[in-house]
This record gives sequence, structure tokens and C-alpha cells, in this order.
Amino acid sequence: MSRTGSPHTPHDGSRAPAPPSRRRVLALAGGAAATLPLGGCGAGAPEVRGGGGGGGAGTVSVYWNAGHDYAAYRAAVAAFEKEHGVTVRMQKYQWPDMRTRILTDFASGNVPDLVEEPGGWTQEFALSGDVLSLQDRLDADGARMGYPDDWQPAAVRHNEHRGETYGIQLHQTCSLLLYNKAMFRRARVAPPTTWEEVVRVGRRLTTGDVFGIALNQDQSYAWPWLLQNGVRLYDPESRALLAPRAAAVEALRFQADLVHEHEVSAVPTPGTDYSGPQKLLSAERTAMILSGPWDLEPIRKSSPDLELGVAQVPRRRRRSTVLAGTSVFIPAKARHPDLAWDLVKRLTTLRTETAVTEKEGMLMPRRSWTSQPVVRDDPVTKAFAEGLTYAEDPYRGAYLTGRYGELSVDLFRNLYQGVVMQRRPVEEAYDEYVSAGRKLIRG
Repeated sequence: MSRTGSPHTPHDGSRAPAPPSRRRVLALAGGAAATLPLGGCGAGAPEVRGGGGGGGAGTVSVYWNAGHDYAAYRAAVAAFEKEHGVTVRMQKYQWPDMRTRILTDFASGNVPDLVEEPGGWTQEFALSGDVLSLQDRLDADGARMGYPDDWQPAAVRHNEHRGETYGIQLHQTCSLLLYNKAMFRRARVAPPTTWEEVVRVGRRLTTGDVFGIALNQDQSYAWPWLLQNGVRLYDPESRALLAPRAAAVEALRFQADLVHEHEVSAVPTPGTDYSGPQKLLSAERTAMILSGPWDLEPIRKSSPDLELGVAQVPRRRRRSTVLAGTSVFIPAKARHPDLAWDLVKRLTTLRTETAVTEKEGMLMPRRSWTSQPVVRDDPVTKAFAEGLTYAEDPYRGAYLTGRYGELSVDLFRNLYQGVVMQRRPVEEAYDEYVSAGRKLIRG
């Protein structure tokens, strides 16, 4: 969950079978038209008016998440531009728009030099031959970078395909319970530790136009609840989707019931912006949300007086939450792969990681990062570091299908939003998802 949330977001595993064909590229993107970039970053970055991702001879083109325009990254980009005498064209997108754009670029062959991805794309596109293997570069530079020894094992596995590395982890994070301490104190309740307590505490906190909890419209935010009930997206041994069935149905129904039965959450607002619950928490319209460090800085900026608490997630069959994060990869047809690789090394140093954590609250994949004072001495960061000890990748195994994007985004969005937002019968929506997913995997 990075903002994976992609949360995105935020995933280890390897892949194998058939990649999507070129003629299916636009279908994978849901038929949406590519959008123009949202802005530029870096000294003298030109405004982009359209076309593919590739830049001119003196331009390094980068696709970046719109929420990750951090000062430490801008500083690294500025130093890179000065040393190499080039301009970095940093095009910023929300994840759905970026996916549409990069799929279109892969089809045309006019690609950017570097891409930040929300988790899973590196292996998915390595499978289709669209991502450059970094193995030769790591053989030469890995020891100086501390790679792979200084990276968390899950962060390394997440970017490997058939024994080679295709991406480098940029962020490594998880979702926990963010809550308004003052609202909890007034209601005389503590953060919930079980699903039953989520309902009970949610009812105590729901009053007038204030809800106890706010669910997210983004389908990736469903996964902490599913993982707590022992559900995985795909089991490669049994070839079962969203299994076990009874546990998946129960977890989906629980989320729908928070909205429609218990009425402790507002109906999530349709759209592509995952920040709705964060804005409700900042405005004191909800008492708690499940989210990650990416929402800390927006809350602090918009509501500096809010008493923000961070608690571990509740448990059902077990305690679990979604492991998320973002990686960076170099497209196979990038015009400036060597320059892109140098930029990757600058963006992933311990110094840059620590600066981003200190200013933005983002968690990082390096082992040495956990011993830095900014992590040890901050209770919020320490809480998330604890969450990483039991966080899981819900998509592990799904990468092997070659249909990860469709299974985890397109089809799963229809399932989750249909149940939670449109109140579709859970079993009906679940069976429709599984049927469609099986056809894709066989297809």
C-alpha cells in the first residue's frame, strides 16, 4: 500500500506464465485514455504536452507518483541534473492514470527512462519483457549500494524474476490504525483490538455527522481485513482465487456491514483518490481509519492540532496487515538506462531514505534504516516498524498467473466497490469475481 496502496500498496513473489499480448494492452488499462502529466519537477523541467514518455537527448523522463514529490527526492534530482548536464522531466500521476499511460507507452515503444510503481508492476512487466534486468548493474554496483544485504528480504524478493533483479524497492511500509486521540478520550474507549471491538467502539464514536471509522473506496484497503481472516488473492498450489471462500466472504461482509448494517462508516466516495478517509480524519469527521505513513504528513499539515494516535491493527483469526511499498524500474526500451540507473542509486541511499522519513514519515526498505534515530526515537515510526513484523503480501502467488493487474485491480475493484459501496450480495459478487478470474488465468 503504498500509496498502494496501494496502498498500495504496498509485495514480494515471482512470476512465470504467459504475459499479456500487445493487442490486450489497452484492455488491461480498462480502456481509459492516457492523461497528461500533472506537473514537472527538477531544475528547468519542461512542461509536457503529450506524446510518449521518451525524452530528448538531454532529457531523462521519469514517471512518478503525484503524492511522492518529496523535497529529498527533488534535491537528489537537482544534484543529478547538475552533475550530468541534463534535465529530468518528472511526470506525476495517480496510480490508475500511470498504469494507463505506461501500458500505452509499452505498446508504442516510446517509454520513459524510469518508473516508480505501486507494487507488483515490476515483476508483471518483467514477465512481459518490458522491464530491463538490473543484474549486470547490481553485479558492478551492488556492494557499494549495500544491495541486497542492506535491504529487507521481502523487498529483494519483490523485485526478482527468474533469479534476476528488475527493480529496486523505494518505500516499504504497511497499514495500521490511525485515530483521533481526543475523540477516543471523550468517548472513553481504547483502540479496538478485534473485529467485535471495531463495531462496538465504532458505535460509541459515531454521532451526528461524525463516523467511528471511514472505509476507503480504493480496493487495496480491503486487504488488511482479508489477511486478518487468512485470505490470499491466489494460491498457486490449489489454484484457488480469493481463498478460503468462507473467510473471504466473511471479511467482505464485515466491511460492508460497517457501512450498511452497523452504520459506523460513511459510504466511500467513488473516484480514484484514495485520500478521502484521511481528509475525513483531518476534518474530525471520522475517528479512525486504516492507512499508512503516506497519510501522516497531509494530516499534520491540514490539522496540526489533531491528537493523532497510531495503533496496531485489530485481529480476527490472526493479526495481519498489508505489506506495501513502491519500487522503481527501468523500461527495457528506455533511451537513457545508464542515467536512469545513476538516478536510482541516488534516490535509494540511506541518507535520502532518512531525509524522507524525517520530513514525510515514510518507511523504508533498508535494514540500516531501522537503527536510525529518526526511527528509534519516534513512537509513530516505531509503531509502523512493529507493523512490518507481521505485515504480509496478499498478492504472493498471483504474480505467477501473468494476470496480477487484472486480478488485483480491475476485477477486485468491481468486487470490493460493489459489495461495500453498492451493497451487492457478497456471495454473488464473490462468485462473479472468481468466475471471471478463472477465465483470465485459463485464457
